[in-house]
Parts: sequence; structure tokens; C-alpha cells
Amino acid sequence: MDTLTFGTDGWRDVIAEKFTFDNVARAARAYADYLISHKQTTVLVGHDTRFLGDGFARHAAEVLAANGLRVLLSKGFIPTPALSYAVKHYSAGGGIMLTASHNPPKFHGFKLKGPYGGTATPDIYKAVSERVPNISVNDVKKFDAKKHTVETFDIREAYYDFLKKQVDLNAIKSLNVPIHHEAVGAAGTLWLSGFFKHVGLPQTVINFHEEPHPLFYGVNPEPLPQNLGYAIERMSNEKEGIVICSDGDADRIGVVLPGGKFFNSHQIFAVLIDHLKRKGLQGKVVKTFTVSRVIERLAKLRGLEVTETPVGFKYLVDAMLEGNVLIGGEESGGIGIRGHIPERDSFLNGLLLLETMATTGKTLDTLFAEIEKEVGWQHAYDRLDLHLSGNALKDTVMNALKDPPKEFAGRRLESVERLDGVKMNLSDNAWLMLRASGTEPVLRIYCEAATSDDVQTILNLAREFVEGFKV
Repeated sequence: MDTLTFGTDGWRDVIAEKFTFDNVARAARAYADYLISHKQTTVLVGHDTRFLGDGFARHAAEVLAANGLRVLLSKGFIPTPALSYAVKHYSAGGGIMLTASHNPPKFHGFKLKGPYGGTATPDIYKAVSERVPNISVNDVKKFDAKKHTVETFDIREAYYDFLKKQVDLNAIKSLNVPIHHEAVGAAGTLWLSGFFKHVGLPQTVINFHEEPHPLFYGVNPEPLPQNLGYAIERMSNEKEGIVICSDGDADRIGVVLPGGKFFNSHQIFAVLIDHLKRKGLQGKVVKTFTVSRVIERLAKLRGLEVTETPVGFKYLVDAMLEGNVLIGGEESGGIGIRGHIPERDSFLNGLLLLETMATTGKTLDTLFAEIEKEVGWQHAYDRLDLHLSGNALKDTVMNALKDPPKEFAGRRLESVERLDGVKMNLSDNAWLMLRASGTEPVLRIYCEAATSDDVQTILNLAREFVEGFKV
């Protein structure tokens, strides 16, 4: 019987290897048991545009229904934030999103949503994942169409109506620059342009890829420069405009600016903090361990308390559910906003960026440059994912970092933090962090420094450091 490993945001595996109909049924049965034990009666199921997404979603829905739950299945592919909102809209006990988010096309995944309309908390994931090993395929109750039903739902208009309450439509209406959306054929396809039409905004959102595509037009559906070549090329000679980029299930955001310049999640996070503060909103800033130092410095200057969490949006949700959080964000482009559901939402974040451009009359890179100057911290950032031959090397490296080198890349080691992985704070305003994946033989290496050249030098030396170990 396959072992299903739940990581920072659910279970993900390769389609037809571990991600099979039988294993989806086991995971769905575990979730059904959890919901019933918590006296929940209704659950929603959605999916992205990956291979067999609709089939896996239907199968999970039927397992849930066979266990006596009222099940609502999305009529088609749906963005994660829309499914999360639907859970709250229908007063459901939870939801399942069949998506592998930003992972390559051969992967599929199984995300859970809480009754509050957001990413499941660590406690929910723990309770479900602990049930799965005790469930075999034979334990899964069979769906009988004569006894059980699966209803369908369409949340698009209600979700759009909820979104429009979060932004100043008149301000966005006044913005006179080209607006583009790059969803690479994933779950966000046509949803942003659909919002503009629904609320009557005059701008036409130009979609770079208008058709759903299970292979995401040949890239991984993660809004990073290496996957946004088409958008970067299209913007390379443009003098104005913006490309809002969403990931595989449209909860994470990236941006491409005129000249083909990538505007990363840390920069977006910082600009949004200032924008929300200008709107008169207050509350804590919650950031994961891998987010830029610019965020904590800016929050301090604005009189905002900062809380730091391990990597994973589920930890931000824990903080958001406690209340008084203005904004919570992670390095990978997931940002949650006060007044919205406790969930990442690329559409809301994109609309807020348009709003701040309209209300300030400034470009996003100008706004961030002003923040850098004010906080006294030059920001360049990158991440390197080392795919290893097995877990042995990963474990060896992390064990060696219990006593990290006193100097790295010619920079003095000033302090070490171990909230999640190992973060080495270096001299000259730089830091390097190594963190092992909990679900696969991957070592993630993060770095922030003053220039892109500095970042690449440190990352290359970190790669050599890892490759120097023999197992």
C-alpha cells in the first residue's frame, strides 16, 4: 500500500505512479472521516486544468458522497481562491482542491480547505494525514448512483461580487495602461478578464494564453522568470503596462513590468503593505521564514508588528485566524489580505497592485525603489532547488549545518536562525538559507543580498558546498 506524504500544502505525487484513483479515494475517505468526526455535513470539490483533473475530482466527490456527506462539485476547472471562497459561501465544512499548484505537469495534488474559506491549518492536515495509512482501497465505500448524489456548483459570479468589495473600482477604472494576464493555461485562465467584464471595468485584459492547457504551454506553472519567457519577451519593448501572472491554481502571483522586468513576490509584498497602510488599514504583518528583510524593516517603520512563521501558507492561516492580521505573505508568491478570506489570491493581489498604481500615479518599480531607499536595504533575491539522487545527501548536508561554517562566500557568519531549515545571516546585508523538502529529495537554497551578482555568487558556492559531500 502506497505511503502518501502530506507536505506544506497537501499531498502531491506523479500522475499514474502514486497519484492514482485508488490513492485519491484513500485520501478522500480519510478526509470524510475527519469531517464526520467534526460533525460537518457538506464539502466542496474543485480541480485545476491538469490531466484527469475532472476525473480525479469526480472520484473524490463520489467517495465523500458514499460516506454520507453532501458534496458539491465544481462544474469545471476553478482557481483555488474561488474554491476557498465557495466553501465559506456555501457554509461547508471544508473542501478539496485537486491541484499540484506550481509543480510540473506530471504531478497532481490534493489540497484541503477549512470551513473558514482558506488553506487548511497544520492541525487539519495532521489529523487527515494520520488517518490515511490505516485506510486501504477495500476500506473505501463504493458510490451507488441510486443511493448517493453529487451536486454541482458555479461560484464565479458570487466570487467576483466578493472581490469587487475589496478594491476601489473607480481608481482602477482611471488607470490608463495596458493590463495583461498570464495564466499559462492553468486554473486562472480567463478569470481576471472575466472579472473586469462582470464589474463593468472599461479596460480589456489581454490574456496571453486563452485556452486551458494540461502541459501549461511547455513550462512549469510557477510565476518565476524561467517560466515567464513569453510574457517577458512581449513586455521587453513596452514602455508601460503590467502582466499579472498566476500559478497552476491561481493563488500565487508574480508580475512582469515594462522592459520585461520581473517584479518578485517580496517586492509585491512590500508595495502592498504600504498600499494597505495608505488606505488606513492596521494590523500585524505575518511573513514566512524565507521572506526578504525589507518586509520586517518596512513594517517597523510603519509601526506594524511582525510575526515570522515556518514555510507554508498553512502557518500564515493559523496566525490570520487568530485575528488582527493586516497582511500575510510567503516567498513563493502567496499573499493573504485583511478583509478577504484567509487565503492566497492572485486576482485580489493583482487588483490591489492596479489600485496602488492608479492612486499613486507611480509604477511598481518606482514604489519599491522608494521603499528600498527608506528602509536602507538593497534587495536582490533568488532560490535554487537542488534535485538530489536520494534523501541521504539531503540529510547529510542538513546534519553538517548543525555547525555551519564561520565564513561563506567571503562574508562573515553573524548569526544562525533555525525556525525552518538553517538561515545563515552573513555580513554586508546578506543571508543564505538551506531547507530540506519534507516530501521529496530536494534541497531548497534561498539567498538575499544587495545585487543579483552577489546572490548568484553565493548560490553557486552553496551548490558547490552541497555537492562536496559524499554519501
